Order: sequence, then structure tokens, then C-alpha cells
Amino acid sequence: MPASVETVTIAGHTCEWLEPDTLHEHGYTVIYLHGVHLQRLADHLDFARPFLKRGMRLVGPRTGPHWWLDRICPEFDSEITPEAYVVEHVLAWLADQCDVKPPRIALLGTSMGGQGALRIGYKHPRTFPVVAALAPAIDFHLKWREGDPILRDLFPDEEAARQQTALLYAQGFNCPAHQFFCCDPEDRRWWESADRLRMKLYSMGVPFECDLETRAGGHGFAYYTAMAPKAAEFIERSLDQSRLRLV
Repeated sequence: MPASVETVTIAGHTCEWLEPDTLHEHGYTVIYLHGVHLQRLADHLDFARPFLKRGMRLVGPRTGPHWWLDRICPEFDSEITPEAYVVEHVLAWLADQCDVKPPRIALLGTSMGGQGALRIGYKHPRTFPVVAALAPAIDFHLKWREGDPILRDLFPDEEAARQQTALLYAQGFNCPAHQFFCCDPEDRRWWESADRLRMKLYSMGVPFECDLETRAGGHGFAYYTAMAPKAAEFIERSLDQSRLRLV
């Protein structure tokens, strides 16, 4: 396991970079989307280890508390939206520098990044057939109601924010082929929206895996770290299935 996290520059922005001791034979790579509190992988290597043990690289873009939206956030970039940065620039860099492309790349996120991974996956299911979200903050429009300054700048009202949530983008079979999400029942702020997503996907007959029962510390890295082995197993298994489907 690496003693520290390296940094790389992609399209003018810093990303965290973790390389396993032995790379997976198929070059599997995970794009990790951080939460609103901007905690770094460098400070949570126990969370990263289950992915590294399976030979997967991790790249963690740093875009600030901008909810991974497809809207210009000047504090991040005056021309690139956080979503476009992931979908266009991070993927292009991985293809050029690491010779890895979809479907050998998965999206993983926690909290704000968890909803971002789901929403981006629902918008680009062919690009990201494998998505995992830990404690996803799906109903982020509630933060608009509470006065979140970033969301207040991006949306004129709470309903406009709600229209951009992952739950609204989950439509029919236009979803990633493999999706996993989980939330601690003690996570009172975000568990309900995860449960609504579960019910919606089930009613549409969309395949998914979820865990809304495991209790492991509520909301935060104690929970993320406890669920990381399950997410890592899901991602590797799903990337295998996605790759073999195209062979």
C-alpha cells in the first residue's frame, strides 16, 4: 500500500492519485468523487486500501463543494463544469496517460460525491456502466433550503435544485448496468432519499444492489471505511462483467 497519495494535474486542476503495488491485469481504475467537506484520500488510506488490494487505481478530482453539477462554478473553473471535468477531462487523461478507457473505469463517491456519482452515471450510463455511492446526499436540494451559499448561487429556488437530483435522472433502463448504493439507518439526513431511490429503481425493474441496513457510524468516514470492502468487491465484479460483455 502507498505511504502517501501523489498529486497529478489534469486540465489545470489537482487530483489525488493512488497506484496499487500490483496493478489489476485489466487496468481497472476508480474515479473517486469527494464529499462536501473536501476530505482527502490522503487522510483516509484505510478507506482506499480495499480498492488498492484488488489492484485498482484511484484518481480523486478536487472540484470544491460544488455538488459535481453540470453548471459553471467560478470558484472551480470559469469554463469547465465539475461534471464535464470528470466526463471529458479526467477520462481523456486516463486514456492518454494510463491507456485505460470505459468500461474499465468505475465511479465511486461518498456523500456529496455519492449523489454526484449516481447522477453522472444516470446521465452517462454507457460511459460509466459501474457506479458505487456510499451515503449519497441525494436530496441535496434540502441544503438549498438551509441556505447553502453554493446552491443558492447556482439555483433560483429549491425546486430548480431538486430537478437536478439523481432521483429525477433515474429513468427507465437509462441507468448504469451495475449500481450499488448504501446508507446507514442512523444517517437520518440522507437515508430516506436513498430508500426512495431503492423503491423507484425496484418499481422500474432496474437492476441494482443496495445496503440500507448496515449500521457503522452514521455519516462519515467511519461508515465509508466500513463499507469500502463491499464497494470494492462490487466494483471489481461489475467491471469484470462489463468487460466480458464486450469481448
